Amino acid sequence: MFILLLIVSLLISVAVCFLIVIVFRKPVSSILQRLISEEVYSAWAKYLTFAIYVVGISGGVRVWDLQKYITPKTEGGGVLELTQDRWILEVYWTVIGTLQSVAWMLLVFFLFALIAFVIVKGQEARRQAKKA
Repeated sequence: MFILLLIVSLLISVAVCFLIVIVFRKPVSSILQRLISEEVYSAWAKYLTFAIYVVGISGGVRVWDLQKYITPKTEGGGVLELTQDRWILEVYWTVIGTLQSVAWMLLVFFLFALIAFVIVKGQEARRQAKKA
């Protein structure tokens, strides 16, 4: 039953990451296209997509937390049983963990992108001032 929970958590986490990638593909691509040269921006967009999957799956599939279903609680104690209620909670935590991890990663990306955008705009304003 534990292996099935692990596989289900992985599949749910991958599906959530896939939806996040679809939703954020265009904004991320347009930001990178504006900030980075044409040749390199597509590679960075692919890397960011890869990072979304890695961060999302590692945040959603909490292997260290799932160990409670295969290791005894105390000496002589039993292992937690995977009931329907626990399945629902684990699925919920998988979705929330995936979303939370990717949200933090994208927040950091967009903060750095904002700083880079301000720098690029400042350089463009200086060039315009020198031309005038």
